[in-house]
Amino acid sequence: MNTFRRTDEVKVLRDPVHSHIQVEYEVIWKLINSAWVQRMRRIRQLGGAFMVYHTADHTRFSHSLGVYEIVRRMVTEVPDIASALTEKEKITVMAAALLHDVGHGPYSHAFEEVVGESHELFTCRIIEEDPEIRGILEETAQGLSADVADVIRHKSKNPLLPQLVSGQLDADRMDYLLRDAYFTGTSYGRFDLERILRTMRVSDDLVVLKESGVYAIENYVMARYHSYWQIYYHPGARSFECMLRSLFKRLRDLCREGKLPRSIPEFKPLIEGKKLSLSEYFVLDEYACSYAFEVLSRCKDPITADLSARLLNRGLFDYMEASALNIRKVSRILEQHGYDPAYYLAKDDVGQRVYIPYRVSAGNAIRVRLHGGKIEELSQASNIVASLVKGRTLRDDRIYFPKEIREFLK
Repeated sequence: MNTFRRTDEVKVLRDPVHSHIQVEYEVIWKLINSAWVQRMRRIRQLGGAFMVYHTADHTRFSHSLGVYEIVRRMVTEVPDIASALTEKEKITVMAAALLHDVGHGPYSHAFEEVVGESHELFTCRIIEEDPEIRGILEETAQGLSADVADVIRHKSKNPLLPQLVSGQLDADRMDYLLRDAYFTGTSYGRFDLERILRTMRVSDDLVVLKESGVYAIENYVMARYHSYWQIYYHPGARSFECMLRSLFKRLRDLCREGKLPRSIPEFKPLIEGKKLSLSEYFVLDEYACSYAFEVLSRCKDPITADLSARLLNRGLFDYMEASALNIRKVSRILEQHGYDPAYYLAKDDVGQRVYIPYRVSAGNAIRVRLHGGKIEELSQASNIVASLVKGRTLRDDRIYFPKEIREFLK
């Protein structure tokens, strides 16, 4: 039996970023239609940024399809990559691309702090333990589920595979920069994907770029930098995420006091701090959270009700610089006006370097093959990136608090 069966005809999905997404292997089509992958329709891509950019309602599902499509193009259209991989390895890395975010909880990375476990760990659990996902993969080829999970763990037998999905120059970043720019209506994340794909090469199991592609890579690095500050680290998005953490902190405190509302059974294992089973984790999507927030906005505990209503109705916290003086001042005013700082004062620290040249041996640096054949790390081949690497780490540490007290801070 041919274990790598193809669909009767090529499936074509329309996409605003890539125009079309093509599926020709049955295993990929079955994975797309699995319950866990369909669950990603119920999880937004950008966490709290939808509170800032009103059209940023795109999902982890559309992003995962986009990552799959870029990897599909890499393994079929980039000659060096296509010739370096077997058919099984191509299917392995395409499946890993499609499934790489299947373990995300609601509101993306903000929920990882609530759960206390990374989405990558959940992703690998789902791939190797869920009967449907594991069954689809094992039916295709024995051991395929472990091979796919190893790509996500960066432990693949072929070191080329993880680089395509998750590295410094990978399909994950390429899709989310382009997709997030499109759906936020911004131009920060745009770069020349076609040029990058045309200049991709393989050298000693490493993805490298021809020297003629350096300008496209410089543009990609800057697109990533600007997108983080203008979209992912936007204070409005961070405000929503701080409030989300505050609500769950309050619920856990109520749980310890034996006062946890009975109206949110889906949250109970999470709030109690138990290791979640896959079935318990599966029901935690943004639909469930929105319903829970609505129910909790009417509960007897005033702090829980208030935070839940704020999350539902965009009652975002205000913010200011996280200096020691400001923290003391805001904390004092909150107490004066009846707000418990434990839930109404949040500190959020972020910092970013434009590009960090990781150890080349770790498979995380961007490498350039010069015209003479020599391989150099990007900051050695680009004066622009070299100057960025030498620059300081930019920080934006803020505190968040209810807007109602802003007038008392003057």
